[in-house]
Amino acid sequence: MTTQGSGTTNAYGDGGEPRVYRSAEWFARSGKYGFVPRSWMKSQGFSQELLDGRPVIGICNTWSELTNCNRHMRELAEHVKRGVLMAGGFPLEFPVTSLGEPLMRPTTMMFRNLVSMDVEETIRGNPIDGVVLLAGCDKTTPAVLMGAASCAVPTILVSGGPMLNGRFRGRSLGSGTDMFKLDEEYRTGRISRSELDAAEAAMSRSAGSCMTMGTASTMASLGEAMGIGLPMNGSIPAVDSRRAVLAEASGKRAVELVRQNITISSILTRAAFENAVRVNGAIGGSTNAVVHLLALAGRLGVDFTLEDWDRLGRDVPTLVDLKPSGRFLMEEFFDAGGLPVVMKRIENLLNLDAPAVEGGTIGERIVEARCWNDEVIRTLSNPLTAQGGIMVLKGSLAPDGAIIKPSAASQHLMQHRGPAMVFENAEDMRARIDDPDLDVDADTILVLKNAGPRGYPGMPEVGTMSLPRKLLQQGITDLIRISDARMSGTAFGTVILHVSPEAAIGGPLALVRTGDMIIVDAAGRRLDLDVSAAEIERRRSAFVPPPPRYHRGYGRLFIDHVQQADKGVDFDFLVGGSGTPPSKVSF
Repeated sequence: MTTQGSGTTNAYGDGGEPRVYRSAEWFARSGKYGFVPRSWMKSQGFSQELLDGRPVIGICNTWSELTNCNRHMRELAEHVKRGVLMAGGFPLEFPVTSLGEPLMRPTTMMFRNLVSMDVEETIRGNPIDGVVLLAGCDKTTPAVLMGAASCAVPTILVSGGPMLNGRFRGRSLGSGTDMFKLDEEYRTGRISRSELDAAEAAMSRSAGSCMTMGTASTMASLGEAMGIGLPMNGSIPAVDSRRAVLAEASGKRAVELVRQNITISSILTRAAFENAVRVNGAIGGSTNAVVHLLALAGRLGVDFTLEDWDRLGRDVPTLVDLKPSGRFLMEEFFDAGGLPVVMKRIENLLNLDAPAVEGGTIGERIVEARCWNDEVIRTLSNPLTAQGGIMVLKGSLAPDGAIIKPSAASQHLMQHRGPAMVFENAEDMRARIDDPDLDVDADTILVLKNAGPRGYPGMPEVGTMSLPRKLLQQGITDLIRISDARMSGTAFGTVILHVSPEAAIGGPLALVRTGDMIIVDAAGRRLDLDVSAAEIERRRSAFVPPPPRYHRGYGRLFIDHVQQADKGVDFDFLVGGSGTPPSKVSF
């Protein structure tokens, strides 16, 4: 019998016993059930040698010209393939739906679960022994991880990386974050339309995801922190040649994961999720990570809840001085040493014995981490924000929870009582926000309804409501904003999100009226509507839910089966994976 490295039929596990992989159900069978799969593969120019029983590694590619973040993924896939071949595996690339945040409507979040189903069923229905996940834009990372988690196969994540820094007239521009600021400057007449157009062309100047600590960089970093991506996965720029080297190394490692039978659930343990929460606080990560990790944990059967986000992240300082919370961008973060430095600095808060996909532990991964710029990655004695973790608020306005990102908020608004200005939906908000007669002042709390999972549907990133022009002109730069929506990871402000239950299903948010007093007590983790119980019941009895936006297709499926934000916005029928049980043959 020949050796494992030659890619022969019988590879060996650590115990020396011969192993037959899942793909043998297709390629090693005699008669017509083996003839047809082998013949069809040979039609593509694959030789018999590649069908000799070596590990088949699926390369899950979210490439699309509709998704700039991912438009370089086809080239990246070639580097993964080279790594797979070097390790004696057989790489097979397959496409899945790509989710591009800037273009896709009504929101990519509505289609995260669809992509996860695409990934899950492609893996389960094909001769795939392990998978390399190529992801970039916001929802692609959780989507592909959720799909792979449902199949329980050996898995490694390769992120596309952030784009180059935006540069405009001596000013660094960060994706999204500076767009919000430029929009305010334009709306108040401080810059002209031609200046806005020039900035628009200068902000996004290469392939890759947002170079701020938005959702894409957050999820890539958390994939690294959880051990499912290799070191530096979260920060190497998209166009940097070292991103290609990481892809090659990931392809090689995917083959070994299959040979060693190290599945995704072996890496994404409860300890990994705890590490992710704490790292998210330290990097000033996106609030979107909350729903994504809750959904991922649900697929894996890991006991992980919304309350864990507050409990585990409560005392974590934000060390990374990156937009939207700070000053710098992802290129500087990478040059400063990236995530290993952050994890080294908060190692006393981490589960250092959590497994890493390359073998060994998270603790072993970061032992030699060294910082090259203490301004970008601050020390514990000089944090950007002393309390950087996600806060979970509960109370009469959010019985099942709401969240706020302290590192992006204004401290003077974290304890506040003010009157509500209510918008019934996003269209109402857009139509009235700049009305000079809008009755708002610095104490007003903006409230947006019907932007949750079912109400919009899809829970879009409209929680960062634009500030009224009349207040911007007065120099007011922040107000408390409350909604059942999400916030872009590139956004900032005192924004309370993910209010659950949402308005569309009759949550207390649906009952708020303009002029009602709302109490925000971040320190006490409270969010309350200061209205009598009798009045609330009177309003509840008169509540009529809005009609559903979809009556057919995937939209209707989404509305009928999506869970609330505190459960991760996954479908109720997808919670808990089912692995890859043998399927019936197709002929």
